[in-house]
Amino acid sequence: MTRRRGKMVDNIKDYDDLVKYINNSSYRVNVLKDLSDGGVKMPRQLAADCNILPNHISNVLTLLKKLGLLECINPEVKKGRLYRLSDDGKKILKDLK
Repeated sequence: MTRRRGKMVDNIKDYDDLVKYINNSSYRVNVLKDLSDGGVKMPRQLAADCNILPNHISNVLTLLKKLGLLECINPEVKKGRLYRLSDDGKKILKDLK
């Protein structure tokens, strides 16, 4: 499954492809919208707020970070990481459904 997801990400060639890819998953859309207020949240908070199973949130966050839409502001810690929207993440929000 990881290869498939990685392959999809590699097929994103422009902004429109990125918007379509994000819109293909309610998980991705909900995480970006949940962080739209400019705040920071831990994965557990995001999972609860977005109604995502805790074991799935890690994959969603890793993917959005790889796409440059999220930032981890304290990557050096193992527990209690905090995520926020990147500038690109803020820009893409206006084009999401």
